[in-house]
Order: sequence, then structure tokens, then C-alpha cells
Amino acid sequence: MLPDQKLQESAAAFPIPAGVFAETVTSVVHYTDRLFRFRITRPASFRFRSGEFVMIGLPNAEKPVFRAYSIASPSWDEEIEFYSIKVPGGPLTEHLQKIREGDTVLMRRKATGTLVNDALLPGKRLWMFSTGTGIAPFASLIRDPETYEKFDEIILTHTCREPSELIYGSELVAAVRKDPLCADFAGGLRLYSTTTREPSPRMGRITDLMKSGKLFRDLSLRGICPVADRGMICGSMAMLRDTKAALEGFGLTEGSNSNPGTFVVERAFVD
Repeated sequence: MLPDQKLQESAAAFPIPAGVFAETVTSVVHYTDRLFRFRITRPASFRFRSGEFVMIGLPNAEKPVFRAYSIASPSWDEEIEFYSIKVPGGPLTEHLQKIREGDTVLMRRKATGTLVNDALLPGKRLWMFSTGTGIAPFASLIRDPETYEKFDEIILTHTCREPSELIYGSELVAAVRKDPLCADFAGGLRLYSTTTREPSPRMGRITDLMKSGKLFRDLSLRGICPVADRGMICGSMAMLRDTKAALEGFGLTEGSNSNPGTFVVERAFVD
């Protein structure tokens, strides 16, 4: 691969693979030395459902590395947003973290995923369980008016190691509450953030807080009911496994696009 500072030169040096869009980076924001978000132009023909993911890469090799990234922007947005971790030595993120405005990002033409409203049966309350960059698909969904049309209450949980890693989520929710499209409904949106390493107002893994009952006490709820509650899960493999087991313990059943259920899990990850 060519040096990262020559991404634009490499875009010209290597042909764009068939079946992908070559889009321009419009903004980049770094939150910590491990997390950043960026936005790219949106192809006029690109369609997706809020909550889906797509494969992205960089034009820096004859055979570019592609990884699955949840789309953090809602389906109505004129640009595409992504929220990413920085992995030293990662096949893609080692270089992706160094992109700047004007650089080129490759994106495959088809989006897919299970964290969509259509994969859930009707309910009253929607739980969005996330760790780290697993909040990305929920960043899309909570900015989509359709989500508020289907659920009276949305509880977004976000767990990270350090308070600084929670900034994206808190800024996101604050923006939703001011968004003209969602502000009228956002009173039903609640953010429950926790850390697992550095001190913060709330600490602990979400599954431990569910098991102890503290999560529900903090939210003045009795628990999770399979009749009224629905769930979405996105995070690490261990988090997916443990949260899935917790929801099944409450009587919820996993669904999919072809067979809607009372909770869904996303198993696509960045490198």
C-alpha cells in the first residue's frame, strides 16, 4: 500500500473496482485517539434503510480491503456518515483514520443488515443496546421519524471504557432533540450511558446492570416485557452473546428481515 498521505494520489493510481461508488470525504471529526466519525457524499442512486450497514474501503491498492460499517446517518440524509474505531495495524482502519476532507472512500452499492424497524414486531418500547462504535446504527435509527412512529419510547444504552468515548452519543441525542424532523417526538428518547473502566456517573456492563436491576431502577421501569418491549443489539461478540441471553431470559425471541421477532442482533463488524 502507498503511504497514507498519498491517498489521493493512490486513488488516481489504482482503478476503481467494479460495483462500488467512489465518494468524497466532506468532514472528519476525531473524538479520542481511538474514535472518529466522517461523512462522505451520497450517490444519487444509493438507497438504504436506517440501521443497515455497507462495505467500505480505500482506493489504495489493486485489491482494496473492504469492511462492514454501519451507516450512522438516517435514510433521508443527503450525505453518508460513519463512526469508526482506530485499530493500529488494522488492514483498513490503520489508513482510514488518516483521511481528510477531499479524500476518496470506496463504498459498495448494496446495504443490508438486521437492525431495521421492519425486522421487529410492533411494540411500545424499543431498547437499543450498544457498546463502543456499536452505537452507529442507532445513530441512524434515532434520527429517522419512522422509528418514533413505531415506538412510543426509545431507550438507547451506550457503554464504553471511558467517559470521553461517550461524547458521540451524548452529542447525537442532543442534536436529535433539536432536529426539526424528530424534535416533536424526541421526548420519548432516553440515553443511558455507562463506563467500565474510568469513573463516570454510571458504571458497569449493561448486562450486569440488567441482572442487578439497577438499569430498571434508574429508569423507573419494572423490567423488560415481551409483550411491550423490543430490542436491538450491536457491539462486541461477548456483548452480543450476553445481551442476547439476557433478552431471551425476559422472554424475547430473535427476529430477522424474513421473520420479525421481538429483538434483533447485528453481527457485522469493522476490523
